[in-house]
Amino acid sequence: MSASLASPERYSLTLITDDADLFPECRKQLGSEFHTSLASREDEIKSILEQPDLHAILFDLDSIGEGAADGLEVLGELRKIRDDVVIVAFTRSTQRTILLKASQAGADEFFLFPINYQELRIVLTRSIEKRALELEGRRLIQQVESRASFHGILGASAAMQRVYQAIEAVAATNASVVLRGESGAGKEMVANAIVQCSNRADASFICLNCSALPESLMESELFGYEKGAFTGADTAKPGLIELAQGGTLFLDEITTLDPSLQSKLLRVLQERSVQRLGGRGVRKIDFRLIAATNEDLEDAVRKGRFREDLYFRINVVPIFIPPLRDREGDIALLVDHFLRIYSAAARKPLKSVKPDVLEILEDYKWPGNVRELENLVQRLVIINDSSTITAENLPQNLLYSSTASQEAILIPEGGVDFDAEMRRIEVAYISAALRRTGGKKTAASTLLQMDPQRMKYLCRKHHIE
Repeated sequence: MSASLASPERYSLTLITDDADLFPECRKQLGSEFHTSLASREDEIKSILEQPDLHAILFDLDSIGEGAADGLEVLGELRKIRDDVVIVAFTRSTQRTILLKASQAGADEFFLFPINYQELRIVLTRSIEKRALELEGRRLIQQVESRASFHGILGASAAMQRVYQAIEAVAATNASVVLRGESGAGKEMVANAIVQCSNRADASFICLNCSALPESLMESELFGYEKGAFTGADTAKPGLIELAQGGTLFLDEITTLDPSLQSKLLRVLQERSVQRLGGRGVRKIDFRLIAATNEDLEDAVRKGRFREDLYFRINVVPIFIPPLRDREGDIALLVDHFLRIYSAAARKPLKSVKPDVLEILEDYKWPGNVRELENLVQRLVIINDSSTITAENLPQNLLYSSTASQEAILIPEGGVDFDAEMRRIEVAYISAALRRTGGKKTAASTLLQMDPQRMKYLCRKHHIE
C-alpha cells in the first residue's frame, strides 16, 4: 500500500459475510468510490488475503460459526495474516463488551448493524490513508535501521561505526578479543556480531558471565569433570570450553575469575587442550576466546587481581564499546526500535514520543547505557495507555538530571507569564526569610543579601506584613 494513492477509487474493499442481501447494498453504497468484492467461503477469504493490493476488509462478525464470539477469533487471525490492511468489523450483537474485544482482536473501526454507509465511507477513506502513511513511515524507518544496523547492533553514530570497522577487521582471524565498555553497553551483542562475521558462525557460541557463579562451581562449569571427581559427580560432564569446540567461547566479566582459574585458563590457551576435573587425560580443543569486562583491566593487573601473562594472552585485539552518552544521534533510533518491539509484544498501538522527551533522553547520561534505555521504553509502553509519551511520563530521577527537562518545567508548551512568575518567586523568598528570622525585616534582608530599604519596599509591594 502506498501513501501516494491519488484517489479513493483506487482503494479495494472486500466484504466478508454470508448474508446474500448485504453485498448488493454495500456495492451500491460504496461502489462509486471503492472497488468492492465479496468473500463468503473459506477458500474465497484465503484468496482475497493473498491479494497485495487489498486495502480494507469489512468483516461481518456474525457470519462465522456460532456468532460474534467465533467471529472475533477469526478477526484475530485476519489481523495476524495482514497487518497492512484496514479491518472494519460490524455485528448485530448488543453485547456491551463486543467493541472492546473487537479492538483487542485487531479491528481498526467498529460498527453496529444496520450500517451507516455515509459514515462508513468517511471512516474507510481516512483509515486507509492513515494506514498508508503509517506503512510509509515504517518503511522509511526500516531503511534507516538497515543502514544503521550491523548484525543485530543498532547505531549510526561515528563511535559505533568505528566498532563495526573493528569487528570486520578482527572477525576473519582467530585472534583473542577483549571487549571493553561499561555495563549495559552491548558487549555480548558485539561478541555475537564478531561470531556472525567469522568462519565460526555456524559453530557453537558459548557464553558465560564469570560473576554469575560461585567460585566452587565455576571450575567444573568451565573445565568439566569425570565421574566420581567429587561428591555428586555421578556422571561425566564436559565443560563449556569443550562445548565451544570449533566455535567461540565468550567470557563476560573475566576479571572476576579467581586467580587459580585464571592460571588454568592461561594453560588452556597456551596448550590448546583442556583437562577435566578428576581426569588424567587431556583433550585437544580448537576454539576462539572473546572476553569482556567493564573494569579497567590494566588497573586490575597493577593491583594483582588479574594475571599479567593472561592479560597479554587475551588482549590481542581490544575493542572499546562506547557508552550511550557518547553515541550522538543513536538514542532516537534506539527509542523507535524499542517502541516497536514492546508495543507489538504488549499488543498495543505504536506510541509516539514528543520532541522534548527526546531532548531529555539525549541530555541524560545513561549510567546503565542501552540496557537502561531499553528497560525505560518497555516500562513506558506497559504503563502508559495514551498514544503519546510526554515528559510527565518519564521517571523523576531522569527529569531531575536533565537540563532539557528543567527548561520544559520552567517554560511549558503554553508559555509562562514572566511577571507573575517573578512576583511568585519574590513572595516565596521574602516569606521564607521572614519566617526564618521571626518576622524581623532587617535580619531577613541580611539573609537574602538585600538592602533593608528594598526589603521594606518589597513587603509593601506584595502586602507582606
